[in-house]
Amino acid sequence: MNQSLKIDPYGFREYDARWLYEKDINSIGITNLGKGLGTQIIKHTNKKNPRVIVGHDYRSYSEDIKISLKKGLISTGCFVEDIGLSLSPMVYFAQFELNADAIAMVTASHNENGWTGVKMGIKKGLTHAPEEMTELKDITLNEKFISGNGEEKEIKNFQEIYKKNLTYKKRINKKIKAVVACGNGTAGIFAPDILRKIGCEVIELDCDLDWSFPKYNPNPEDLKMLEEITKAVKENKADIGFGFDGDGDRVGVIDNNGNEIFSDKIGLLIARNLSKKYKNSKFVVDVKSTGLFKNDEILSKNKCKTIYWKTGHSHIKRKVNFEKALAGFEKSGHFFFNQPIGYGYDDGINSAIQVCNLLDNQEKQMSELINELPKTFQSPTMAPFCQDNEKYKVVDNIIQQIEKIKNKKIKIDNQEIKEILTVNGIRFSFEDGSWGLVRASSNKPSLVVVTESPTSDERKIEIFRFIDKLLDETGKIGDYDQKI
Repeated sequence: MNQSLKIDPYGFREYDARWLYEKDINSIGITNLGKGLGTQIIKHTNKKNPRVIVGHDYRSYSEDIKISLKKGLISTGCFVEDIGLSLSPMVYFAQFELNADAIAMVTASHNENGWTGVKMGIKKGLTHAPEEMTELKDITLNEKFISGNGEEKEIKNFQEIYKKNLTYKKRINKKIKAVVACGNGTAGIFAPDILRKIGCEVIELDCDLDWSFPKYNPNPEDLKMLEEITKAVKENKADIGFGFDGDGDRVGVIDNNGNEIFSDKIGLLIARNLSKKYKNSKFVVDVKSTGLFKNDEILSKNKCKTIYWKTGHSHIKRKVNFEKALAGFEKSGHFFFNQPIGYGYDDGINSAIQVCNLLDNQEKQMSELINELPKTFQSPTMAPFCQDNEKYKVVDNIIQQIEKIKNKKIKIDNQEIKEILTVNGIRFSFEDGSWGLVRASSNKPSLVVVTESPTSDERKIEIFRFIDKLLDETGKIGDYDQKI
């Protein structure tokens, strides 16, 4: 019996595509996605046979999905260059190194097993934004495909070229002992090797490839993953712990005492370090990030400006590019280094190298460096379930309610809301610098909730209780993935 087409429209997300395979998409659906992407690439590059770099992560079904995707790309006239088992940043790098026209990386990043997806990009160093995703969705679902004669070739040993690029002239002087955790994701065959090559003593944790993710999801915001790294750092008396996500574009950091350092704080340390050499620079951070960037003394002294922008690797990447910012930081662990430090895209291993440079340049441990920052009480990123077809309406409703509370000067934990930012959901700030955030997740049926207070842990919790009550009253919210 011939298989019939299956492709759930909700899989086309803000800046990449994600589906449960084969519940929401099947191999014919993936081939159609390839046809849609190939058509879009030809339209934007004005080339009959554009060159497209393709790679895949280590999930059991990723290679089959890549075969179906390539079939679609080739049918439109694309010349596919397959670099094999990859990290997302390796595919981004390949577009520069091989001077190709576009990229397609088969990965669902840190999503649970069963998920698949594709990260796509045409302009070098950038991935699809909402406009490109809307266009791709229209081409694919309405089958507005171009026909052509493409071809494919295999690029051998590209992993070594990527590793050499990251390690060239990056040797550190200090002997840094690093726990490297990969959650059995694809970063396991890259991160330990690269960090050893720059001079680290590496303790591997869950670096064997196992697509079933037996212990925890490879997600540097996952509390189980962070707890395992903490334990290993303490047991081995390590200087630092790194946790990489499934496709290697994010990193989480644990200090020498076994304490998690949220990535936005690492970003601030790196920004301070860079600002001394690159004065008058701009930095871009996402709306989930600490409020400390806003009035940081060192950044101000070096005449650097910080812009808060939409969460999402594609949004921050584009904003860094548009603003010609030196770097961008996302609380989820995406760091973006622009020229002259990088090509502007996110690479978790390159970010870990920057952290090693930070330690290499100073006679201080990570815990001492972090203690030099003003103390704040931060929640982890919390994700309550909310249907894809309801989550944006729920957020719009929350925005209206919080705007009313601000206008009426109603106090939350004896504080008035002083500022509201709505570039991505709502981030509302209080007199003392405390803040809360509610936004819709870009790639899952859930919302995102974060709170922070420079005043007290209790205030951080009170702001969360305030948000949780508003959400509960909508009747549209399910269980949280984790909760303070």
